[in-house]
Amino acid sequence: MKLHRFLFIISFGLIATFGFSQKEKTVNQDRIIDIDFNKEKGSLNTMFNECVGAGRANEGLRADWQQQLAYVKKECGFRYIRFHGLLTDDMGVYRIDRNGNPQYNYMYIDALFDFLLSIGIKPFVELGFMPNDLASGKETIFWWKGNVTPPKDHDKWADLVRNTVQHWTDRYGSDEVKTWYFEVWNEPNLVPAFWTGTMDDYFKLYKYSAKAVKSVNPEYRVGGPGTAGAAWEEEMIDFCVKNNVPIDFVSAHSYGVNVGYLDEYGNNGTVLAPQEFAVSGDVLQSRKEIAGSAMPNLELHYTEWSASYTPFDPIHDSYHEASYVLQKLKQVGDAAQSMSYWVFTDIFEESAPRFTPFHGGFGMLNTQGINKPVFYAYQFLNRLGDTELVNNDKMSWACKDPKGNIQVLAYDFTHTHPGDSVNNQVYYIRDLPSKDKGKLKINLAGVPAGDYSLEVYKVGYRCNDAYTSYYDLGRPNQLTKQQVEQIKKLNSGSPISGEIVKVKADGVFSKELNIRENDVFFINLIKL
Repeated sequence: MKLHRFLFIISFGLIATFGFSQKEKTVNQDRIIDIDFNKEKGSLNTMFNECVGAGRANEGLRADWQQQLAYVKKECGFRYIRFHGLLTDDMGVYRIDRNGNPQYNYMYIDALFDFLLSIGIKPFVELGFMPNDLASGKETIFWWKGNVTPPKDHDKWADLVRNTVQHWTDRYGSDEVKTWYFEVWNEPNLVPAFWTGTMDDYFKLYKYSAKAVKSVNPEYRVGGPGTAGAAWEEEMIDFCVKNNVPIDFVSAHSYGVNVGYLDEYGNNGTVLAPQEFAVSGDVLQSRKEIAGSAMPNLELHYTEWSASYTPFDPIHDSYHEASYVLQKLKQVGDAAQSMSYWVFTDIFEESAPRFTPFHGGFGMLNTQGINKPVFYAYQFLNRLGDTELVNNDKMSWACKDPKGNIQVLAYDFTHTHPGDSVNNQVYYIRDLPSKDKGKLKINLAGVPAGDYSLEVYKVGYRCNDAYTSYYDLGRPNQLTKQQVEQIKKLNSGSPISGEIVKVKADGVFSKELNIRENDVFFINLIKL
């Protein structure tokens, strides 16, 4: 992490500390959201569901993975998906024959990409990891052994990239592939975990990769460096400018814990960062760096982000994750073109298949397809209308759609973690009742007169809170089919209330709700 980024985060941390002390003094004061139907901010920025992550390509050949993705696509609206391991040997893409000649095979990739496109999701292609027959070493990462060494022959690597991109062009057409993104490698700054070379070695790999992609079609979009902690961004842009190497976007990753960077087995313990602008501060700083560079208009994509970088962190299962995600997306605003949540499903095998149904996995759904609270955060975002309304409240969105329906997504984010004295792995596995935060009053003005159906949805402690339902069962190592159905039924996402309301000629509508720490409400006013 660079010094300037560290100071940036610390400065926000001081603001956050002051902010938390103020919250304690005003915990039960009414919170009022005033909205005018006729005051439009503009088109809703939907960077929140531009892209979502998945573990690795080979998992995408599983029927349950595909079923879950189709469901998440339908409910949450994701348009791109990114995953590791596209070129790893378990996808059978590359080998050398007995005469030393390269052979290419796209049978598994075709099956996966055909499915993605059939449900309306495009690939955000991560070019990696290294096929063993092309690798310069034997170092690997994860249970599925992705080779993380540079190529022993960069020209043959470029040939592989070029041949693969040409295959996609032939199969899907250049107009389709122009809409994709090509990202070179994953977190090469984490040495030797994801890359055994240096930064200069990565830039060499990027140069060969980018030129290979552009040789098929100069309009195809390529970028990187996909680094952890938003590293190497300025260096990447500088390298490309000085060496006339094409770059269309910058990518990076950020997670909301202060210590460590890789822990696929969950052995080290994590603590949720208390800084107000954890994660989002990285994104804002990345945008600032790009704006000050020789290429100030480059797109910015955060191709991985979440509260924690380990798939053994129970915050991912907790109701706290829903409000955390909304808070970070709200803070980022329009600084990034996409914020790709890592990941959509617990069908995820970095440390081998999992042995318990709720283990702190990254997914929005657990292995059995049970919706976690964070799933509903994204579902609510996807239900917002396409026109955002002027709104001064810092923890809500208000929108309308062409039919005259109105949506308000309001939440409370309160950092309840006690700090370094306890790890997430100990804190978030508990039954954690939320404290009262008083009244939430939503006032709408200028609403066209008429009858409306009012639906109120909620996520919070013991409301669409699947982990607590699991906790009540005694946290068994395995769930029966009946227990899975029981948890799904208790956390189905159904409205907590519904009624028909009449808006009079004065155009005024109000709704009052009791809100607790980390509650999320979605209010849907449907014109009849």
